[in-house]
Amino acid sequence: MSKVLIIEDEVAIADLEKDYLELSGFHVEIENNGSQGLVRALSEEFDMFILDLMLPGADGFEICKKIRENKNTPILMVSAKKDDIDKIRGLGLGADDYITKPFSPSELVARVKAHLSRYERLINSSVQENDVIEIRGLKIDKTARRVWVNEEEKQFTTKEFDLLTFLAQNPNRVFSKEELFSQIWDLESVGDIATVTVHIKKIREKIELSTTKPQYIETIWGVGYRFKV
Repeated sequence: MSKVLIIEDEVAIADLEKDYLELSGFHVEIENNGSQGLVRALSEEFDMFILDLMLPGADGFEICKKIRENKNTPILMVSAKKDDIDKIRGLGLGADDYITKPFSPSELVARVKAHLSRYERLINSSVQENDVIEIRGLKIDKTARRVWVNEEEKQFTTKEFDLLTFLAQNPNRVFSKEELFSQIWDLESVGDIATVTVHIKKIREKIELSTTKPQYIETIWGVGYRFKV
């Protein structure tokens, strides 16, 4: 049974999230204080974190940063803030997804299931020989989930790696943001495709010599993105 930690100071919201997730078969625990939630997140084993931004003690940004420095466990950020800057900051710190209040409990459950399904496939995969993609100084080790640019290793979050690998495996094909969201986040009708834009930006910062003149991931205006070979 997958174990989820909810760090949320609004008790009613946390209890509602817990009820719906438990009905879907998850084991759920709650922390209402950011500092205490951070301690548990770092010291205990969980399969996913649902993290509010505005918290007493440590805020959601700080917690996300600390978790990502130590673990690859999926992080879903929850906030009443609709500003893109908060979303960009959260995703930039390593969150896998961002959902804005108010949201339907069914949407929350769908996102949790999608992230856990992908993460479980990742950690349970067993491949005898490393599968490596090499293109013009970019090396992607799909088995070890490691990336090098001109022999310098770069650190990627789970979703950044998945998105880069998918594009590199399908070169010269244009994908819309909706298609990429569906492929990488395992969701179709729910979610915010701005997540794709933020992840593309973070990937470019790590692999491109110039983000204004990318040599790998090209923007096709009005359509989407393609990986150039």
